[in-house]
Amino acid sequence: MSAYFATCPKGLEYLLRDELIALGASDVRETLAGSHFSGTLETAYRACLWSRLASRILLPLAEFDAADEDALYRGAQQIDWSQHLAAHGTFAVDAGTALSKLTHSQFVGLRVKDAVVDQFRQRDGNRPGIDTDEPDIRINVRLRRDRATLSLDLAGSPLHRRGWRELQGEAPLKENLAAAMLLRARWPEIYAAGGALLDPMCGSGTLLIEGALMAADVAPGLRREYFGFLGWQQHDIALWRGLLDEARQRAETGLRALRSEFFGSDADPRMIQTAKRNAQEAGVAGFFTLDRLDVTHARPPAGLTSGLVITNPPYGERLGDRIEMPKLYRALGETLRAHFNGWRGAVLAGDVELGRAMQLHADKRYVLYNGALETVLLTFDLKPRDAAPRDPKPLSAGAQMLKNRLEKNVKHLRKRLNREGIHCWRAYDQDLPEYAAAIDVYGDTSGDDHLHIQEYRAPADVPPDVARLRLREIARVAGEVLGVPRERIAIKTRERGKGGSKYGQLDQRNEFIEVKEDGLKFLVNLTDYLDTGLFLDHRLVRAKVRELADGKCFLNLFAYTATASVHAAAGGALETTSVDLSATYLEWASRNLALNGFSGASHRLMQFDALDFLQRDRGHYGLIFVDPPTFSNSKRAEDFDVQRDHVKLLEACNERLTRDGLIVFSNNFRRFKLDREALEAHFEIEDWTAPSIPFDFARRADIHGCWLLRRRKPDPGINPWDTARIKK
Repeated sequence: MSAYFATCPKGLEYLLRDELIALGASDVRETLAGSHFSGTLETAYRACLWSRLASRILLPLAEFDAADEDALYRGAQQIDWSQHLAAHGTFAVDAGTALSKLTHSQFVGLRVKDAVVDQFRQRDGNRPGIDTDEPDIRINVRLRRDRATLSLDLAGSPLHRRGWRELQGEAPLKENLAAAMLLRARWPEIYAAGGALLDPMCGSGTLLIEGALMAADVAPGLRREYFGFLGWQQHDIALWRGLLDEARQRAETGLRALRSEFFGSDADPRMIQTAKRNAQEAGVAGFFTLDRLDVTHARPPAGLTSGLVITNPPYGERLGDRIEMPKLYRALGETLRAHFNGWRGAVLAGDVELGRAMQLHADKRYVLYNGALETVLLTFDLKPRDAAPRDPKPLSAGAQMLKNRLEKNVKHLRKRLNREGIHCWRAYDQDLPEYAAAIDVYGDTSGDDHLHIQEYRAPADVPPDVARLRLREIARVAGEVLGVPRERIAIKTRERGKGGSKYGQLDQRNEFIEVKEDGLKFLVNLTDYLDTGLFLDHRLVRAKVRELADGKCFLNLFAYTATASVHAAAGGALETTSVDLSATYLEWASRNLALNGFSGASHRLMQFDALDFLQRDRGHYGLIFVDPPTFSNSKRAEDFDVQRDHVKLLEACNERLTRDGLIVFSNNFRRFKLDREALEAHFEIEDWTAPSIPFDFARRADIHGCWLLRRRKPDPGINPWDTARIKK
């Protein structure tokens, strides 16, 4: 068994994880833009041949510190390259660097190349050649935080290059992104149920071809003539030929059974010809019907009543005029609504605003990246607008009580919410014992409200069927009172587990909504994680940080999605440093900062354990925000307990404070007791808990604690040398 890493575009990680598991991989762990996995050489070969989502399959060879060019060179020379490359062979080096002292990727690649060539030359005087197109092996080197990882690229060239695309349009859709769209839209299920596939703006035919190959069980890499392992010294030719024979047999069987239910149209006749040529190269042209049509004239084929209509319209970024784009999207929405009743729909929109122009209610939204462009995939069950809704069942007595209470809460809060411009707030928090839930409202920047319902676990004496009924009643009542449709309601059940509270079934949709707070914008995910990315009870704490940050260097420990850093930057902080151990949250934090125009060297994101960072860092900060978890038992850091460790943490912060510096310290452990006796030697302490609780959390005044800790100034009457002797 060996360890591998599969790369993919951002937004495809969870799909790739599931695909790798289906291909026989083990220990699969998704991470930003890829997945780690373990398996045999056969597993890696299958991933290269069968993955519809991966970009590359990497075999890590070594990982080492590389703070300078000499360390990088030495580390690369520690690998015995003769095990991978013949002396007369060819190779290429792909390099990337981030957050490291070596900042130029070309230079990093050159030093690794030198190390490989010098090793061969020193051994017998021969040296391998360089081939940047189709080398015998391709070496991948990634430098991050002065740590280098050297890998063999078994794909050799990006796996989205399937080998069938002869021609393309001006803004082609990558094949692995097309596959992700089809999977998110449930195309395999739709085809198995007898449905057809239709693309009314088919361009070069990528979606239709990927859909046909998927339905026919054709390996996406079957037509590729080059892989990065074909010239590798450890290549198992017999194993590879066996996998190719199996794939050819499956393709032959699948194509014999494939139905001719793939339909495409485009207003540009050149694109129709391009799609035909590409379909011929892919071996599926005989199953396609392609016509020159404007999107407004697209219709379901005669005799077909169900299927998937899927498309990737222009965004106005590289094609078309942005001003004209909403008109195009409106026309697409009208066509789908008027003529595709009973079909499933999926549209990759350039952004949420363009998606909204279709005037269709999406049941799912997925953030995907088309190259460097962030896009949103919207999926729909297409129904006629005038379909008569079913009469709802009468509410139970308990649900009616819940409705009355929620209406009272909303009426009480609404005026102040509107007056203060608050769009994200708590509407209900366990007001009735039978309905123990918290209901939070997140208003997105388009004006739509979304609900996040956290139902706390029912007592043991409540039967499971009663608990499930109450959960359904909570969702129904909240939707009715707050005017939110079911597709914009996320429900979580918080359960007690070892080490504290945790949620049960979390989703993996990668759906984000954009919300506003005090004129700033943040990305919120209501389904995938323990929390949403924006702690509503800390609204006033963030406002306090903004107030205090002007002219100061700001440090945010346990930064999560860096919402406090955004507020500090907006408040005039000279610079911000956000520290968190999670790469996922730091990526989210980066997007929050960029969304508000804060980027560059003045806004650092550091992947560290907080205490480890404080020990290593030599900077000084005028304002430090510390909001630690109650417990943490990460494998990458020592266990943390806020009650046990807060003194050590705050004393370490004190070492990084400027003379007039201030710490804003908060946490959500309801039984927490600040150790004033230990801390007052260093700090003047102000309990700021009461002012930090928002009015919509008034029923839960213990939801968090907050303290302002100012660095204590030495008593002018005390000789510091005497103080030092007393401490000894």
